[in-house]
Amino acid sequence: MRPFTYERVSSPAEAAAAAARHPGARFVAGGTNLLDLMKLEIETPAHLIDVNGLALDKIEATDEGGLRIGALVRNTDLAADERVRRDYGVLARALVAGASGQLRNMATTAGNLLQRTRCPYFYDTNQPCNKREPGSGCGAIGGFSRPLAIVGVSEACIATHPSDMAVAMRVLDATVETIKPDGSKRSIPIAEFHRLPGDTPHIETMLMPGELITAVTLPKPVGGVQIYRKVRDRASFAFALVSVAAIVQRDGTGRVALGGVAHKPWRVEEAEAEMPKGAKAVTARLLADAKPTPENAFKLKLVERTLAAVLAEAKGA
Repeated sequence: MRPFTYERVSSPAEAAAAAARHPGARFVAGGTNLLDLMKLEIETPAHLIDVNGLALDKIEATDEGGLRIGALVRNTDLAADERVRRDYGVLARALVAGASGQLRNMATTAGNLLQRTRCPYFYDTNQPCNKREPGSGCGAIGGFSRPLAIVGVSEACIATHPSDMAVAMRVLDATVETIKPDGSKRSIPIAEFHRLPGDTPHIETMLMPGELITAVTLPKPVGGVQIYRKVRDRASFAFALVSVAAIVQRDGTGRVALGGVAHKPWRVEEAEAEMPKGAKAVTARLLADAKPTPENAFKLKLVERTLAAVLAEAKGA
């Protein structure tokens, strides 16, 4: 790990201003992803800004009937919240499916959204990776690609986003609230928050340099049967090969988002019109532009079968 300086801040505005004074600085809270990356010298910030002292650890009702989740709410606390379990069951289930209990005790809402890919080529500094070192190439293309993306890919990157929580947030139409270094605030729909790789896979979100996430807002509950199903290589502490977050209404309509298949949580709203017709029709629209490798083409059928299981479970609920 390389040397770095460190400071604590007492307000979101102070945190964002501190980041502006130190280009390349990183915010640190739970540190469950950042510290690992620093030890591997994948992330090498010269300055860390500790945001744990900010009052961003509350879950509060909004005037619109939804919930405002502070950026520092720990994953364990969010999954256990009675309102989340009752009205946003897909989110509670997605959180419990992620990582281990110890990590969920430390991981924060904002950090979960910002965690970086687990692509093996990103973590191996002896391999080329455009996400880690722009312009160096992508070792996964033509290499080991079984766990990687099949849709939304580019010639520069086929990495997947690792978050379970983010997939649930996407199906719930969450909004990310931030503060910028100049003190101004903005709200970013979760659909626009994460970027596809294109030619710049190292730019992963719409955040500006120094911009700090302060909260994630959920809209008024939409009801329905809410299910999160994760398919992985082992029963715990493994990232999704494919995951499905679904909200299914009594008439068969609903919403669906996928994890483990793209650089961001994958949702195609137009595909949801096909839900009453079944998993095959929905999958055909969801993955219409898929470009799998020979090693991960199995994910096309795995998505369909996982979604079929989810729809069957919802019908029987």
